[in-house]
Amino acid sequence: MKYVVMLGDGMADRPVPELGGRTPLEAAVKPHMDFLAQHGTVGMARTVPEGMPPGSDTANLSVMGYDPRIYYSGRSPLEAVSMDIPLAADDVTFRCNLVNLSEEGALEDATMVDYSSDEITTAESTELIAFLNREFHTKTRDLYPGISYRHCLVLRHAETGTDCTPPHDISLKPVRDYLPKGRYGEQLLDMMKRSYALLRNHPVNLARVSRGLRPANCCWFWGEGTRPALSSFEERFGVKGGVISAVDLIKGIGICAGLKSVDVPGATGNVDTNFQGKAEAAIGLLQNGCDFVYIHVEAPDECGHRHEVENKVKSIELIDREILGRLLPALQASGEDYAVLLMPDHPTPLSIRTHSGDPVPFVLYRSDRESPLHAGAYTEAFAEKTGLFIPEGHRLMEKLLLDERI
Repeated sequence: MKYVVMLGDGMADRPVPELGGRTPLEAAVKPHMDFLAQHGTVGMARTVPEGMPPGSDTANLSVMGYDPRIYYSGRSPLEAVSMDIPLAADDVTFRCNLVNLSEEGALEDATMVDYSSDEITTAESTELIAFLNREFHTKTRDLYPGISYRHCLVLRHAETGTDCTPPHDISLKPVRDYLPKGRYGEQLLDMMKRSYALLRNHPVNLARVSRGLRPANCCWFWGEGTRPALSSFEERFGVKGGVISAVDLIKGIGICAGLKSVDVPGATGNVDTNFQGKAEAAIGLLQNGCDFVYIHVEAPDECGHRHEVENKVKSIELIDREILGRLLPALQASGEDYAVLLMPDHPTPLSIRTHSGDPVPFVLYRSDRESPLHAGAYTEAFAEKTGLFIPEGHRLMEKLLLDERI
């Protein structure tokens, strides 16, 4: 038996005026997703426990089968694992975004224009992070470069207790009320202010402006956490597996769980990602010793944050055509039974440009049986109509891999 999780990050949504009152899932042409819904078990699941922040960290932990109430220790340490950053038990990490703020005299007066600085390239951001680390480095503090706008700060021999805000939660809002507070609030804010002054005239940013791109003129810290400790995925579920993603968070969860992380050339985390390459990587894993693969696509989430309506629909269609459209025939041709869990981690409604903790629609399809809880298509409305609700999203992995009846 082969098992696949097809995770469209932030894919679920609310009715969108620009789409005639439809959601992106309702507007998208997605015959393979609809086929799974028409023959599989369809319902809604809560992936983010009540009272926890609706982040991709908590939600993907849940989908991966780990109860966030037990295993969650913060977002940034999961990313640090993927980045091969050594962490001691008393180290505290923070995600560091290179953001674009409006040009004001003081940082407190600025507005969050773009949490990704026009999707700054990795080469450019690596140079900027190296520059900032020369300014910020101490015996107990280091910045590490990641991919595009996503980087990591490590405070050695530190404590938790700093209150930070994800920058994608405050797009186009004044930042004054969202600056770091608590244990290391003053230290982080000082670094942010210094970066706001230092980065404005850096050659990388001057070159970006000359090309009509937004400069990465500030570092923004959030996602505090400590070294994670996940139990082995193989020991829990009895299968060897792999994870395919463009973002360090998902790679880090997979690595911590003992899954093989596969890097796909051209995987960007956006609508221009290498969808076909992800499908080929998944097929390769399943043909070479793995019985389980977790395919994560960030594109719908990024489009939701940016209110890119057409691109969110397009990203869903590309997942359907370029990934499921290649993967499902390959699974069928193998002659072996297989199961597919299709779902988002959380909604990223275009109307609010950030994550929601609302339940999400899922399909659990098995090639060896039909389900009475099928639906006409894979949409939020059809999933709600079945009446099936899974209150603890991490239980879905047990139902997928341990064949627990729904």
